[in-house]
Amino acid sequence: MNGLAIFTGNANPSLAQGICEQLHVPLTDVLVSRFSEGEIRVEIKENIRGKDVFIIQPTSPPCNDNLMELLILIDAARRASADRITAVLPYYGYARQDRKDQPRVPITAKLVANLIVSAGADRVLTMDLHASQIQGFFDIPVDHLYAINALCDYFQDKKIKNMVVVSPDVGGIRMARAYAKRLGASLAIVDKRRASPEKTEVMHILGHVKGKNAVLVDDIIATAGSITEAIDVLTKRGVQDIYAAVSHGVLSGQAVSRVENCKALKEVVITDSIALAGAKKMPKIKVVTVAPLLAEAIHRIHGEESISCLFDETR
Repeated sequence: MNGLAIFTGNANPSLAQGICEQLHVPLTDVLVSRFSEGEIRVEIKENIRGKDVFIIQPTSPPCNDNLMELLILIDAARRASADRITAVLPYYGYARQDRKDQPRVPITAKLVANLIVSAGADRVLTMDLHASQIQGFFDIPVDHLYAINALCDYFQDKKIKNMVVVSPDVGGIRMARAYAKRLGASLAIVDKRRASPEKTEVMHILGHVKGKNAVLVDDIIATAGSITEAIDVLTKRGVQDIYAAVSHGVLSGQAVSRVENCKALKEVVITDSIALAGAKKMPKIKVVTVAPLLAEAIHRIHGEESISCLFDETR
């Protein structure tokens, strides 16, 4: 594809390579390393003057390092006279601080948006934002994709019978409804109250789940606390097999041990929006790729074609 340049930092090079394979273009040679004192060093090894640049860099843990790499890569591309710079963030870090819900707290999702725009990005391509209103935090175009098709394809291939799609909280109803429609399943909701940012108190289940096979859907699995709490309640309500479909596998804190020790949980299916570290790899955690989805979006953006068909959660 003429005039297209794709490069990446250290956050998820395997996803960037997968996107390039889908597009049949080479990954642009970029050096992203550290100086002796820890400062990030970036050098673009190829000429990108006048090119349409796409920087693949999820701001996943370690969030600060990956975000700083992204900002420096954007600045380097701008100073190298790239024609257009699109920041491709399969996972948008700091998204959970998206509003001022308590006194004296920041809106960090807006701050990060400002940093990306100030660094010189012309466009942002992201996937399954924790809160859709984050799109409005940017003063540049934002294309918001969904991983639902990749995840639903996995569960359709498993041919799970008597399925119920479960939202682990009221805020995820819209996503759960889209999954239920795609999978031809019924819908249930876990009604819970959040005691603190890290601890929740599950109340009860809305919907019929007894004797069914449940698929819990969520955008992020961080410590796995919400999912394991929901599983405990579902188990008590007579659910048989339980699976989880999650867009972003952050898997921080005690997440891996909780998943491993949760006997009722058959599988956690995540996307490769975040690179899965070797220590987190285990038989229960399955990974599906979103490289074809992101590659199609990049192809359409580069060709000045509409990508609205990729926005539909239920297509």
